[in-house]
Amino acid sequence: MIEASDIRIGNYVAWFDYNMEEAAFVVEGILDGYVYNSGLPRSKLPFDKINPVILDVYLLSRFGFIKGDPDHGEDVNVYSLRYNRLHSVHVRHENGVFQPLTDAAEGLVAYGRPIVHVHQLQNLFHAVTRDELSLFE
Repeated sequence: MIEASDIRIGNYVAWFDYNMEEAAFVVEGILDGYVYNSGLPRSKLPFDKINPVILDVYLLSRFGFIKGDPDHGEDVNVYSLRYNRLHSVHVRHENGVFQPLTDAAEGLVAYGRPIVHVHQLQNLFHAVTRDELSLFE
C-alpha cells in the first residue's frame, strides 16, 4: 500500500486485477481516497488497493537513464538522464540499491535516502526538474 501523500498525478503504480495479476497504470486523478485511471474497473480504486512498482535497472533504462561508459571515465554503476543542456539526474545502482547522486566539486555525491519504488524516482525527478518522467515506449 502507498500513502496518499506519496502519490501525484502521472505516477506509475500497480494493482492486482481480478485474476490476481499485477497490472501497472498511470495515475490520472486523485480524490477522496481514490486513485483514478480510465483503464481501471469503474475508473477508480481506493488507496488501499494501490501498490508501488519496484524500481529495477530495466525500468530505469525505459525512463531514458543511460549507464555510465567506462571508455569515457564514467562509473558503470551510475545511470544518468540529462534534462537540459547543462544538468543531469544521476542514480547509482549497487547491490540492488538505487542511490540518488548530485554534482559536487569532488564529483558525484550521494544524497537522500535510497530509491525503492518507481513513484519515488518520478517524484524526485519532478522536484528537481519540474518535468514529468515518462516511460519510453
